Amino acid sequence: MATHFFAKPLHRLPLLVLGMLGLAFGVLAGLARLGVAVPAAGAQLAGVHGAMLVCAFFGTVISLERAVALGASWAYLAPAAAGAGGLALLAGLPLAAAQGLFILAASVLLAASLRIVLRQCALFTVMLAIGAAAWLTGCVVWLSTGIIHSAVAWWLAFLVLTIAGERLELTRLMPVRRASRPLFIMIGGAVLGGALLALPAPAAGLALHGAALLALAAWLLAYDIARRNIRLQGLARFIAWCLLGGYAWLALGGALALGGALLPGTTLRDAALHAVMLGFVFSMVFGHAPIIFPAIVHVRIPYLRFFYVPLLALHLSLLLRVAGGMLGSSTLQQAGALGNALVLVLFVGTMLAAVRLGQRDQVRRTG
Repeated sequence: MATHFFAKPLHRLPLLVLGMLGLAFGVLAGLARLGVAVPAAGAQLAGVHGAMLVCAFFGTVISLERAVALGASWAYLAPAAAGAGGLALLAGLPLAAAQGLFILAASVLLAASLRIVLRQCALFTVMLAIGAAAWLTGCVVWLSTGIIHSAVAWWLAFLVLTIAGERLELTRLMPVRRASRPLFIMIGGAVLGGALLALPAPAAGLALHGAALLALAAWLLAYDIARRNIRLQGLARFIAWCLLGGYAWLALGGALALGGALLPGTTLRDAALHAVMLGFVFSMVFGHAPIIFPAIVHVRIPYLRFFYVPLLALHLSLLLRVAGGMLGSSTLQQAGALGNALVLVLFVGTMLAAVRLGQRDQVRRTG
């Protein structure tokens, strides 16, 4: 049994707080990019909006989850370094300091993921390790080129392949279908191949990347357990709705990217990126938070029907933002982005309220 410092759930809480800081200031930086007035601390991060969200927030949370699963004290260096990288950006330290911390975080996450592969060699654990390698590659590309746009496809691969790997684990509960795993491997290879090709040939590489994201959405819709769970009740049904909605957004983002929308400077770039990052990735966060956060900090999050409110608000605000991008309306884009930010606040508040209700229920039962 683990006896290190982070074995106690309460000791992991500061790492989770670092991740939430990355989320908060990443959102403010994104609003600043669209011309929305935000506090100066957020506005100064407009150029590293993606790094704050992908590395400082998701890097911290995913690394923390992986460290808890591995149970080794050294693995907690990954979320600590990712969170510290976000603090370095916030403090205005030299960019290389934050980049170095993110590279350290991704390297440790990769090492932890490989250790898990050695414990359980399966396609889904290998895919999780490949996702970590994609994060590391993106950070190295950013450091070596000085161009954050060059890292975007790698960072998308990190998040998308990590989620797909976790969903692949659950397909073991479904009847085995011969084509599913070979197709999954081909699609994962195309996601990485597009990111790699985008370095010398951005247009071709990002189009391939988009085609792979579209194919992955189709694979998930066809083979994921969500289609079966939508007929259940309670939390299982809520998660299924989150997943299916997320897959639809991933398909849209992939289709837009296939048409060239991920190229820097294109009109639909914001729509393509946020269809994937908000529509797909955050739908997964909404669905899995009641499971992941209790595993990290050992708090009970009971299911509430109110969970559907932030989920619906996420989709509606993102529709407004994407419509603004497609129509060339900065007003609609800003309104949608503000809605996105408020939705995340509502979601965090909902989770905290659920935790409080869970604590009250526990006191009642033990009292």
